[in-house]
Amino acid sequence: MASTLRQRDVANDGAANKAALLREAEDLELTEGQKFVVPNFTTKQLLDAIPAHCFKRSALRSSLYVLQDAVVIAALVYGALHIDSFLARFNLSKPVEMAARIALWIGYQITAGLFGTGIWVIAHECGHQAYSSSKAINNGVGWVLHSALLVPYHSWRISHGRHHAATGHLTRDEVFVPRTRSQRGISPKKHESEQKGIAVPAWRQAELKEALEESPIGALWGAFLHQLFGWPMYLIRNASGQLHYPPYTNHYQPSSVIFRASQYWDIIWSDIGVALVLAGLGVWAYYRGVTEVFLTYFIPYLWVNHWLVFITFLQHTDTTVPHYSEKTWTFARGALATVDRDFGFVGKYIFHGIIETHVAHHTASRMPHYNAWEATEHLKKFLGKHYQYSDENMFKAFFRVYRECLFIEDGEDVAFFKNAAGVAKMVGVEEGGNVSDSGIDAKAQ
Repeated sequence: MASTLRQRDVANDGAANKAALLREAEDLELTEGQKFVVPNFTTKQLLDAIPAHCFKRSALRSSLYVLQDAVVIAALVYGALHIDSFLARFNLSKPVEMAARIALWIGYQITAGLFGTGIWVIAHECGHQAYSSSKAINNGVGWVLHSALLVPYHSWRISHGRHHAATGHLTRDEVFVPRTRSQRGISPKKHESEQKGIAVPAWRQAELKEALEESPIGALWGAFLHQLFGWPMYLIRNASGQLHYPPYTNHYQPSSVIFRASQYWDIIWSDIGVALVLAGLGVWAYYRGVTEVFLTYFIPYLWVNHWLVFITFLQHTDTTVPHYSEKTWTFARGALATVDRDFGFVGKYIFHGIIETHVAHHTASRMPHYNAWEATEHLKKFLGKHYQYSDENMFKAFFRVYRECLFIEDGEDVAFFKNAAGVAKMVGVEEGGNVSDSGIDAKAQ
């Protein structure tokens, strides 16, 4: 009887919250384009929308993708190390030879960075146990591939798993956690419209823009630093992670709050993998010179870091992507709080579809990338308006999102980013049916 009464109380609370949201939306006179209808799917519904064969993993097929990327990278390195002898055949003038040498090295570094990112994506799949049905194979291959890219494999595998388990959760997600008004030190609200960010008066928008808006040049410089240092700073000091974590939280100490005591040796082995690669680079530099290592390894490594941050930032950050409080979050909602985008040939064939099929990846992270394409098509049909996709040019989208997604409001249960004027593009509203804002049923799904 007590359990039944609790369920009824929860249902009544949910209905009241739903009614309040709808009244609020009506009061704001929202257009259809400003209404984000909070999805109420269960995890089972999302998984049932995907054919069973999409979950099959093949070590052989996954290995062929690794082989493809490794062969291309090996050929690129071989070519780069023979640039001088290649140019010597043409008896070019010094200025022309120098220009050709620079162009060829830049071409090598960009291309090697692209295929290095492909290797990174496969290693990431290993961490999700999507590479094969064998945990030993997955972790062995992942450790080798990620260590080669100076990524502490198990450490990041663990924190990334936590991200997947709480995507879009305002206090439990691990990365790209939005900062609130108070955390950004923005002046308190002066008008009631600021809470939702709709119909904010022009005078208040002007005040906020004066305090927050960067010049295009300033924003470009900030974006450059974001791309250059974002990934290593996340590993070293939890940049873009939860602010309530202790200072100096990182991916290298077994005592970090990210990890459990039982994961001690996983973290140590991750550190050993990175240390071995650094030692190998040191030996390479000793015998062949620092310049060769810098040009051949370090610059492509920076390109890999750039692409990683570029991809993941745009997967989880936009004015249309919601973030949920403890009260409103469910796994299914978090899985859908990401955006599929289009990066053409590179996205499909070099980055292994991690950009184009990310919604499916968050729905079922053990599904291999080569099956995520079909799963995405089925999810599109099932989700309808709840499937987030953008065909906006990704470089344009990056600069726009970097400038527009500045902060969220404290205390929101369904939060959306606001721009420098304090304006939000979306407001969360509920639709009829399964109310899950505060219901026990939602947490059990």
